[in-house]
Amino acid sequence: MSDKDPEATRANRPVLELHVPEPRYRPGDTPDFSNLVIPAAGSAPRPDPSAAAARTHPLATDLVRVLGDDDQAHGPWDPKVDPDILRKMLKDMVTVRVFDDRMYRAQRQGKTSFYMKCTGEEAVAIAAAAALDRDDMHFPSYRQQGLLIARGYPLTTMMCQIYSNAGDPLKGRQLPIMYSDKAHGFFSISGNLGTQFPQAVGWAMAAAIKGDHRIAMGWIGDGATAEGDFHSAMTFAAVYNVPVILAVVNNQWAISSFSGIAGAERATFAQRAVGYGIASLRVDGNDALAVYAAIKWASERARANDGPTMIEFFTYRAEGHSTSDDPTGYRPASEAKAWPLGDPVERLKAHLIALGEWDEVRHSALAAQSDVEVRAAQKVAEKLGILPQQGKDNIESMFEDVYAEVPWHIAEQRAAALAEAKDK
Repeated sequence: MSDKDPEATRANRPVLELHVPEPRYRPGDTPDFSNLVIPAAGSAPRPDPSAAAARTHPLATDLVRVLGDDDQAHGPWDPKVDPDILRKMLKDMVTVRVFDDRMYRAQRQGKTSFYMKCTGEEAVAIAAAAALDRDDMHFPSYRQQGLLIARGYPLTTMMCQIYSNAGDPLKGRQLPIMYSDKAHGFFSISGNLGTQFPQAVGWAMAAAIKGDHRIAMGWIGDGATAEGDFHSAMTFAAVYNVPVILAVVNNQWAISSFSGIAGAERATFAQRAVGYGIASLRVDGNDALAVYAAIKWASERARANDGPTMIEFFTYRAEGHSTSDDPTGYRPASEAKAWPLGDPVERLKAHLIALGEWDEVRHSALAAQSDVEVRAAQKVAEKLGILPQQGKDNIESMFEDVYAEVPWHIAEQRAAALAEAKDK
C-alpha cells in the first residue's frame, strides 16, 4: 500500500475546466476572416459518383469551389451549365431577394407577425432546385423559400400564407413562412429543428420500397446537427443505403449562437458523415455552380443506388435569424460584408457577364421586373387581407381537416363557437 497522502496527490492535479465556445468577434470588433482556409477554385478533386464513400471523405475538410476570382468556372466540378439555366437561376435568386425585402417590410408595417429572410444564402436553394428533377421531394427548413420560387409556386399564394388570409392554402394553421405544397415537392416546414432529416430519409426509403425513381433531399442548419434527429437519420441512411441527399446549411449562426456551439470548432459539419460511412462534401454555398455540381453529383449517386450523400454548404447568414432578432446584439454590423466568399447573387451575375451572356443593363431590367412582379403579387394578396384582420371569418374551419367524421364533442364545440361569433 502506498504511504503517499491521497489528499496531497489530488492537490497536485489540475482543476477541471469546461470550454465554452465563443465567436471570434463581438459587436464593436473588426471582423477578420483571414483564419479561414479558402482553397482555390477548381482545386478540389471530383470522385466518380459511384466511388466508395471513403473516397469522398477528404472532401469533408476541403471546399468544393468552381467560380474563381476571375469570375470564370474552374476545375473538375465545373458543371458546364447552359447559360439559359444560369440566367434562370439568377432571375430566381434576384426574385427571392426582392421577395424577402418586401415581406420583411410588410412585417415591420404590422401586416404579419413574423418573417425569415435567406439573404446571402439564395444560391443554395435555387441551385438545388435547378439540379434536381421537378418531382424529387424536398424536406426544407425555414430558409429554403427559393425552392418554391424556382419551381414556379405563385408568389401571391406564398404571401397569403404569410398573411394567414382567405387565400392561405393552410388556412392559417401554420406560422408565417412555414409553407407546404405536395405538388411542388415541398414538405411542410417544421418549427421543430432537425425533423427534416429523418423525414427525408423515411420518404426516400419508402420510394425505394415502392420501386419509385424519385429521391429526397433533407435540409437543416448547422445548429440542428446537435439534435438527436440528425444522428437517427444518419444511422438509417447509412444502414439501408438510402437514396437521399442530406444538406447542412452552415451559415455560421443558429439564432444568436455561433456554429461553435454545435461543434464547428472541433471539425467541419461534413466530417460528421465520415463516422457513418456516408459520402461527404463540403461546398462553397455562395458559389451557385459549385452547389449545382455537388447536388448533381449526389443525385447521380442516389439514383444509381450508390448511397446517400451529406453536403455541408459553407455560407453566411447576412441578416438576422428572423424579424424577432437583432444581430447587432451579438456580432459586428460589418461582419456580413467581410465574409470572404462574397455575395452569391453578385458572383453568378459576374460569371454570366464574364461569359458574355449578361450585362449590367439586362441585370438592372431584371431587378426592376422582379420588383414589379413581387409588388403586384403583394397587392393581390393584401386584397384578401393581412394578418391582423384575420380570425373572425370562417370560424368553423378550425374544426375541419382532422377527423374523417367529426366526433360529437367536436361538433358541440363548433356549434358553440359559431353561436358565440354570431352574438358578437
